[in-house]
Order: sequence, then C-alpha cells, then structure tokens
Amino acid sequence: MASSHRSQCSEGCSRQEEDLCTSPDMLVLQLLCPLYQDNKIAKLLPILLLKYQRKEVITKTEMLRSVEHRYRQNFPQIFKAVCECMGLAFGIDMRELEPGSKIYVLMPVLGLTYSGLLAEDYQSISKINLLLVILIVIFLKGNRASEEDVREFLRTREMLPQRKHFVIGDPWKFITKDLVQLQYLEYRQVPNSDPAHYEFLWGPRAKAETSKMKVLEHLAKVNRRDPRSYTRLYEEALREGPEAAHS
Repeated sequence: MASSHRSQCSEGCSRQEEDLCTSPDMLVLQLLCPLYQDNKIAKLLPILLLKYQRKEVITKTEMLRSVEHRYRQNFPQIFKAVCECMGLAFGIDMRELEPGSKIYVLMPVLGLTYSGLLAEDYQSISKINLLLVILIVIFLKGNRASEEDVREFLRTREMLPQRKHFVIGDPWKFITKDLVQLQYLEYRQVPNSDPAHYEFLWGPRAKAETSKMKVLEHLAKVNRRDPRSYTRLYEEALREGPEAAHS
C-alpha cells in the first residue's frame, strides 16, 4: 500500500514538473523581467552582454553613459533592475570587483558562454533568452522535447507582449539551424518513427558548458523555489554529477 502511494506521488510530481512548460512559472523566464517595457534597461543590456562575451569588466561610469541624463538620478533603481534581468534572463551575475570600486565583473552562473550569439543588437538578447528557455524545456520534458512541444512553446511565447526590435525574424530557423550549427542543440528524427517525428536534445556545447543541476537551480531561483521541491528533476541532476557536464 505504501509502495503504491509513493508511486502515485512520484507520478503526480512528474506530471506537475512537466506541466511547468506551459505554466505561469515558465512565463517568468520568457518575459525577461521588465526588459521589453523599459528602454532605460534595454539600452544597457547589449553593452553588458558584449562585455560578458569579451570577459571584460564594466564601470559605473560606462553604464551611466548609456542612461539618458534625465534618468541618471534614478540609476540605483535602473542598476538593480539590470542586475535582475542579467541574472534571471541570461544566468549572468554582476558582482562588484571590490567593495566601493564601482567596477563590476560578469560571472557565468550557468556556465553558458553564448558563443556565436552575441552582437550589438537587441535581437541577440531575445536569442540568448530563447536558448536558455529551450534548454530548460528539454530538461523538463525528460531530456528530449518533441518538435510539437517546441512549436507549442513558440506559439505561447509569441503571445507575450514584445517590442518589435526584440522579435527574432525566423525563430524556427534560429532553433533548428543556428543553434544546431553552434552545437547548443541537437535536432534529430526520433528513432524508428514512421511517419518521421523529430525531437530536440541538448547539444554537445550545452552539455560542456552547463549542467542539469545549474539549470535546475536557475529555474528554482527564477520561481523563488527550493531546487529540491522539483523532486524528480533534483534527483536526476544529482545522478548526473558535476563531472557529467563535461563528459
């Protein structure tokens, strides 16, 4: 009887975790904080992402140059919002080099380099976030997401409020061609499927740069939850072990 109860609980947890892909929890990641609604924040992000790519520090003075003069008195609030966006939308932590120095380093909390995706335009911001969310969707779906799952996710994403210059021209091409070419995703036919069905998996670069535990901890942080509350995912991430991320 107890065994049956544990089995039912396990199945319930599994279904609940998989449902996260279409829940309000997942939409938090897609909304990119207040990014799409606030130009004061949006102007800073491409600069910070390029600094991250080049492994360069950034100073408060440099950031202030990108803020209109009339808003500079509000810089503490703007800076706080920017830090939140960098952390939640991209998995990048901003830390002061030394207390009081006003010099900041950009730390790869998730480990993802986003190599080949960063450019001096707003679309790169949406591309990076889209990659991150798809990696999470794949993990939630048992390490493989069907083509139908990803298409449904894109339809949900397109319903969210977005500013025109953030919209990716052809998101399906970006996912199935660009991210595959960059080895962040693997896109393949499901073995023995007839008619043919296709699925997405983490690519070799994603496996090399991050891990299931890092991704789970990020998702939990976004949703203000304990990673252990995602019972099935947490156990799976533990089984993977830190060395598996580099296998």
